Amino acid sequence: MWEIGTGYFGCRTENGCFDAEKFKQKANWAQVKMIEIKLSQGAKPGHGGVLPAAKNNQEIADIRGVKPHTDVLSPPGHSAFSNAAGLLQFVEQLRVLSNGKPVGFKLAIGSKQEFIEICEKMLETGIKPDFITVDGAEGGTGAAPIDFSNYVGMPWEDALLFVVDTLNTYKLKQDIKVITATKIFTAFDLFKALCIGADVCNSARGMMLALGCVQSLKCNTNECPTGVTTNNPKLVRGLVVAEKWQRVRNYHQHMLDDFLQLMAASGCHSLEEMNQNLIYRKVDKHWLSYAEVVKAR
Repeated sequence: MWEIGTGYFGCRTENGCFDAEKFKQKANWAQVKMIEIKLSQGAKPGHGGVLPAAKNNQEIADIRGVKPHTDVLSPPGHSAFSNAAGLLQFVEQLRVLSNGKPVGFKLAIGSKQEFIEICEKMLETGIKPDFITVDGAEGGTGAAPIDFSNYVGMPWEDALLFVVDTLNTYKLKQDIKVITATKIFTAFDLFKALCIGADVCNSARGMMLALGCVQSLKCNTNECPTGVTTNNPKLVRGLVVAEKWQRVRNYHQHMLDDFLQLMAASGCHSLEEMNQNLIYRKVDKHWLSYAEVVKAR
């Protein structure tokens, strides 16, 4: 997945705008299977990222298309478009430039009306993304401002329910795959997300912890003590690949094994049988299935 953020790294002009020719060249590399436009992420919705000078070495600068050994600030929003129609036109532009590779976008839900407007523009223009990634407010990184990480954005369950329900309302779900990402950490998280309506689940936190992350909150300082988010040779030595890959593999395999047990216990024989009636939540002292919660909205 090549994620295109607001800084357009790898496909930017000198002044930070989108460069179609650079994108076309790299999007057609065999390694690139999908392209994702990042509107926002759960860790810091509506806030640009920062690459500190301490981490911005020559190799990274060459890849990103920026000056080395300088602080690089990503803007909070995109310059290639400014509204729902522009977003969809950008989706189509990237699809053409990449010779038809799947193109979608990622967002943390803030204003429901903004997402509804995107769906309405899909029907109006006939342009649909191949997928939408729904990130939740629970997303985190040591590089995020604490108030953004704690308070901004809709929690992933509600966000995923809203997105799936809205896509179904506009009869778009059959044409668009939904990916969800945030604290997909346990087998039940995976089971619940698929029941709500996700087609794919991304997991970062679980993989990071299995890799050795101790949540020291130094992701943006180049001083990560476990070597995960640093390019300091002395610290990178702590990331012993020959040992760590097995831990990540074991975590992933055990999570899937537990998921299959949950699936069997639910009576489902296939993923297609999983649905919102299998998951319950408490609403006003009553236990309702997620399907009932959606109907009550």
